[in-house]
Amino acid sequence: MARYIDRTRPFAIGAPRLPWEPTFLTAKPRIYLDHAATTPMTAAARAAMTAALADWANPSSPHAEGRAAKAALEGARRTVAEAYGWRGETLFTSGASESLAIALGRSVAAAVAVSAVEHDAVLRAAPAATVLPVGADGLLDMAALIGWLAVAPARPLVAVQWCNSETGVRQPIAAIAEVVHDADGLLLVDAAQMPADRALADHADFIALSAHKRGGPPGIGALLVRDLATLMPTGGQERGYRPGTENLPAALGYAAALAEPEEVARLVPLRARLDDAVVRSGGQVVGGAAARHPAIGSYRLPGTASAAQLIRLDRRAPLRSMGPTIAAKDETKKAEKRTRRGAARGRGDRGHGAEGGVRLRHGRENALAHRRWQAHTAASRREKGPILADRALAGAGRPKPPGHWVRRSPSPEPRWSPRTAQRCSRRCSRRGPPS
Repeated sequence: MARYIDRTRPFAIGAPRLPWEPTFLTAKPRIYLDHAATTPMTAAARAAMTAALADWANPSSPHAEGRAAKAALEGARRTVAEAYGWRGETLFTSGASESLAIALGRSVAAAVAVSAVEHDAVLRAAPAATVLPVGADGLLDMAALIGWLAVAPARPLVAVQWCNSETGVRQPIAAIAEVVHDADGLLLVDAAQMPADRALADHADFIALSAHKRGGPPGIGALLVRDLATLMPTGGQERGYRPGTENLPAALGYAAALAEPEEVARLVPLRARLDDAVVRSGGQVVGGAAARHPAIGSYRLPGTASAAQLIRLDRRAPLRSMGPTIAAKDETKKAEKRTRRGAARGRGDRGHGAEGGVRLRHGRENALAHRRWQAHTAASRREKGPILADRALAGAGRPKPPGHWVRRSPSPEPRWSPRTAQRCSRRCSRRGPPS
């Protein structure tokens, strides 16, 4: 999405373009609400990667530079393990998809079962796995799990996504782990979507992680392994379980991103307000009755296609005083896949494939934007007069554009307000703005 705006003179946000003003195409600033797909890198992660790229060596080399790189890599490994309270092994991978493939393809388990709402990476890595159904609330059917474990061969493996990437529904990992371990099984948890949580270390045998869902760089992730004896080695790097030169810059960026805590508590009221607005507008909150990720919301508007929903969101964004549009996720194709597999998503996908849904996930930037919006609102109330959005943003850390002016109220001689611009646009055709 883009719009024509004038950069040849100072401009007031919201003022119409005048006839004499040349224009060119520029991108529109956006509020990004697709953090479930990927998150922008944090400043700390970018700085760590830049420093590592400027002075880097192969961590497997025996010379001094290689030993220094190895020490830095092990430091990043410890940071990732400490973020999750993990006491086992931490293996760096290219992301959660590879972590899942390693655990599903090379564990010592004799049989594998996955839930019906797992990520496609799980189904690709274990195409012959038993698919366990979920209930209408999107939660794993515990009776089906117990029944499968009763007839499964010794040492089965169960793969469960802690937080569904499409609906945000959270599985009861503690209860699932208890049932799996009572049957002498192994539990693989896909925790790519969830913030770092030390409680997970008490329940999972394998944990798949991804850096780019946590504000880190793409192309790096980790597989946390409780006991390496449950995983077949291949030789090479990463304790002999993942061959290939280690990606030190990305590992350091991942560690730096994990060191910055996510403001999850600030995201809860943002999603709650969005849920309420959708319901009041006649929409449906998918999985609203179940425990969900504090920042992920999946919504359906009955009778409206997903593409139409995205276009409307893109054109009618919240926080309109900041001039944004929205980047969201169309869930139609994934909903159709779930329908073909007979899996339930939220209230169930049967018959809803044409409508699909829209997934929104807030992130760090949205919490900051919310604070800026609050600052703008407070400033407007204090001054009790017209105020431009950028004036509040400048006070919240955003620099004021060069040559930018605002109408201050009260003011004896306000300069070129939006109303004046509109009045002039009707009267003037080729003349310049008033002096």
